[in-house]
Amino acid sequence: MIIPELLAPAGTPEHLETAFAYGADAVYAGQPRYSLRVRNNSFKDTSALGAGIERAHALGKQFYLVSNIAPHNDKVRSYLRDLEPVLEYKPDALIMSDPGLIMLVREKWPDQPIHLSVQANAVNWATVEFWRRQGISRVILSRELALGEIRDIRERVPQMELEVFVHGALCMAYSGRCLLSGYMNHRDANQGACTNACRWDYKEVQHTHDHTGDLIATSSNSNAPQRRIESYEPKEILLEEPNRPGSFIPAYEDEHGTYIMNSRDLRAVQHVAELAAMGVHSLKIEGRTKSTYYVARTTQVYRRAIDEAVTGKPFDMELMNELEALSNRGYTEGFLRRHMPQEYQTYERGSSYLGTQQVVGTITNDDGKWLTVDVKNKFAPGDQLELVTPSGNLLFSIPAMESAKGASMDYAPGSGHVVRIPRPPRTPDALEHSYLTRILPPKA
Repeated sequence: MIIPELLAPAGTPEHLETAFAYGADAVYAGQPRYSLRVRNNSFKDTSALGAGIERAHALGKQFYLVSNIAPHNDKVRSYLRDLEPVLEYKPDALIMSDPGLIMLVREKWPDQPIHLSVQANAVNWATVEFWRRQGISRVILSRELALGEIRDIRERVPQMELEVFVHGALCMAYSGRCLLSGYMNHRDANQGACTNACRWDYKEVQHTHDHTGDLIATSSNSNAPQRRIESYEPKEILLEEPNRPGSFIPAYEDEHGTYIMNSRDLRAVQHVAELAAMGVHSLKIEGRTKSTYYVARTTQVYRRAIDEAVTGKPFDMELMNELEALSNRGYTEGFLRRHMPQEYQTYERGSSYLGTQQVVGTITNDDGKWLTVDVKNKFAPGDQLELVTPSGNLLFSIPAMESAKGASMDYAPGSGHVVRIPRPPRTPDALEHSYLTRILPPKA
């Protein structure tokens, strides 16, 4: 067994700092023009990327530059020019998918390590061997592989480093190579501008046919005032494809709409030990557009899973519950154990479940007696709280709270407020990158 690298997302410098504080060995980030994250990407210029690379190296960590765009000619023209100043900061690897760009980089910078992106859809050992012969140092395997297939690739191409996604959003298209967003609203997912059209709600609209036979709407709810629907009778729809009689797909419509292409989120923490035992080099968390709390919590859980796996400890099911604290679309193991489709598709909803906990604030000061909280959501004395820190987590409740000026308060109203709460016993000394969460009551 090797000790797998824990690779976390970094959409901003704050995400980078949080990932390393909670135990990540490496982070990945990219230039918006050449990676698949145009939105919520703070690494817009060379200086920001350079600072991130230098910070990672100062901490003894790795920084991988994502450069996995499916480029049209215009981006090929500018690619080497825009990449050159970033490479002066010596990122530890480029994450790439396009053979043409890989060829250009190999010709100009033959010593630059390259990792093959999941967008390249490596699903078999022969493909991995092909890329090894092209000088690629690591392959990020397709999300569509089962554990046995990963093991077979590891055994057949032992010289190649392998990376596997273990947590985060899943795309309904093959390893993310989706056309829906580009087709429906002209924002190409393969250029980093995905609008997540597969996760939108689609409502039934009355229609008729025009003279060509095309469907046209006879009514629309788009201009109707939005209101909460107190009572709604859910629809159950069973879809059958004409060329596959007897093969059915269930769909459901509630007051929010209908979701037929919406994947659950990947959670493979229970397979960390097996992936480590078969020799996978890197375990990757998806989520460059997620919150810093998401990065903190997922990194913390997978760090513990890796550490316990390599010391031979049996898997602790509590790690599964820890991840339930995060908002999610429902969890799945993806294709790792070949579930039936209804177990990894969530047809009932496209919005996220709130999770079992809600972030109510971040800790901004500790004077030894009181903790100062920058409030994000409402909470009150008597609530069950959890302090999430890089040194560990602490469950507690508080008897009282006060304002920043020392006045007693019945509750913290929400974002924009600052309160102080009594410092609970056993609070870690270092509270940088710490979060205060409220344990939500069980769902009825």
